[in-house]
Amino acid sequence: MTDRYAGKPFLKLLDSYVLDAIGALDPASDASLTAMESRFREIFGASGDWRTIVAERMQFPKGMAGAIREVWEKGSAKFVAAQGHQPDPHEFTRTFVDTNFPH
Repeated sequence: MTDRYAGKPFLKLLDSYVLDAIGALDPASDASLTAMESRFREIFGASGDWRTIVAERMQFPKGMAGAIREVWEKGSAKFVAAQGHQPDPHEFTRTFVDTNFPH
């Protein structure tokens, strides 16, 4: 299995942004990303926290996190109705990012 993030360091941030938007980013990952914010600002020539850096770099409109959460919530309800169990937030993130932001 290949590493999804090999040679694509920003992809991990983007996936984390989506996981955060749907309420599935674990506290340890959030703390790690927050601790690295000064490095992200340096690498990407940006300002703000890691979420702001992602949003600015991707040129997301205001409210993007809410829009992602809405897609998750509506899709989750349909998934549960069809499959009988909750969808995997990590699988949703991979599919959402790969479909909407080809890399």
